[in-house]
Amino acid sequence: MLLLARWARAGPRAGTVLCGLALVGFVVLVRPSPSVVRAATMGAIGLAALAAGRPRAALPALSAAVAVLVLVDPELAGDAGFALSVLATGGLLLLAPGWRDALRRRGVPAGLAEALAVPAAAQLACGPVVAGISGTVSLVAVPANLLAVPAIAPATVLGVLAAAVSPLWPAGAEFAAWLASWPAWWLVTVARVGARLPAGTLPWPGGVPGALLLAGLTVALLLAARRPVVRRLVAVGAVAVMLGTLPVRILADGWPPAGWVLVGCAVGQGDALVLPVAAGRAVVVDAGPEPALVDGCLRRLGVREVSLLVVSHFHADHVGGVAGVLRGRRVGAIVTPALAEPAAGRALVAAASGAVTPQAGVAGWSYRAGGVELVILGPPYPLRGTRSDPNNNSLVVRATVAGVRVLLAGDAETEEQRALLERSPPQALRAEVLKVAHHGSAYQDPAFLDAVRPAVAVVQVGADNDYGHPSPSVLAWLARGGVRVLRTDTDGDVAVVAGRHGLAVVARGPEPGTR
Repeated sequence: MLLLARWARAGPRAGTVLCGLALVGFVVLVRPSPSVVRAATMGAIGLAALAAGRPRAALPALSAAVAVLVLVDPELAGDAGFALSVLATGGLLLLAPGWRDALRRRGVPAGLAEALAVPAAAQLACGPVVAGISGTVSLVAVPANLLAVPAIAPATVLGVLAAAVSPLWPAGAEFAAWLASWPAWWLVTVARVGARLPAGTLPWPGGVPGALLLAGLTVALLLAARRPVVRRLVAVGAVAVMLGTLPVRILADGWPPAGWVLVGCAVGQGDALVLPVAAGRAVVVDAGPEPALVDGCLRRLGVREVSLLVVSHFHADHVGGVAGVLRGRRVGAIVTPALAEPAAGRALVAAASGAVTPQAGVAGWSYRAGGVELVILGPPYPLRGTRSDPNNNSLVVRATVAGVRVLLAGDAETEEQRALLERSPPQALRAEVLKVAHHGSAYQDPAFLDAVRPAVAVVQVGADNDYGHPSPSVLAWLARGGVRVLRTDTDGDVAVVAGRHGLAVVARGPEPGTR
């Protein structure tokens, strides 16, 4: 609408009114959900400022809008999506106009100058939050946005047109939707190719420390770049870093390694495992204690769709990060244990699952997707009066991925392990890879470990934890059996890889903030 208003030579106020009407119509069309209302509020402020040519006058309006929205819904204060909306709008108001004008003074055409300045400003403003969430810094975000810009307006206008005329003229709506599918296809293609580029991202410390570090560097860079000498030094330094790191990023195998059948995410003192179903799809078992950590792990693996989320039990170190698993991803199904304890963990999963209704898994339940097959082995029957009933009613799952058998033991302790030994056929527990139960605690039955006889053991545990995990006696037993042990506290994200010569293991290395 803004481009149309400028093409029609409408004044700033007319352009603002047209943009406002378009936003209201869009909100009504797609329904005023909280996320849509928040985005529309930020968009209205940014568009009004750009249309009026007075971006700084919109800063008080932005501040007032943020204050009102947070007062109405205090949870927005900790919502990453809301923070990104606010930061992007702030970048458009404070940075984009100056950068656009500077490019125009250097002879860059007006349209290209704005196309360069807007995504660069938004990316710079949002970079710290994105880095904190994903543990990476994108090198392709601005070029990808530039490639996407020509397709955004046609896809949006044609899509809205199809929705508007569909009640009156279905055939015309179908034709408009078909036309919209082409720019939409281009947007999806740009996103997929950009996400898969081997040199598209650089690793960065995740969590709050990483976000604060990048924010500080960004502010320092903006202040220093006011001097021409500093700008030249920064440009030379950036080119040197790119030329130095690009060959390494392209030639290195990257993450995840080819042929991976399981990744144990470094989520601190908790569990989160990923089994690949297809490109961009996976089965996730448990979610760790914090959303940002598991979300970062899934982003590093390129997981955009969770075919199945398995919750072994409802302790916080296994379900606290469930919102991070579901963040921006479609989830096909959720399976949980029959024992709904503790209630707080069950409520957390129910609240995060949205339209997907969790189903209780029992022994014998099976699932298959792509190259992944799952069978629930335990608990073979409800266990009560144990040292920890939630732990001893954990879902124990046997997975087969690309022919490799993996036993995911949840937090099963000695009582459930003995029940499994009593009720399971002799070979049912045998597996090449074992996710060691309960973070490698001492509550292990040696006979259970003997029955599994793994070649590789994955211990998901937090560094310097207060529980003494993993137990030295358990590590000693595994070492005596010649088992290759991977630990997320010392190895970071860990992968088990199936190759022509058998199993291999790859450790990504630890990152700050995963204790």
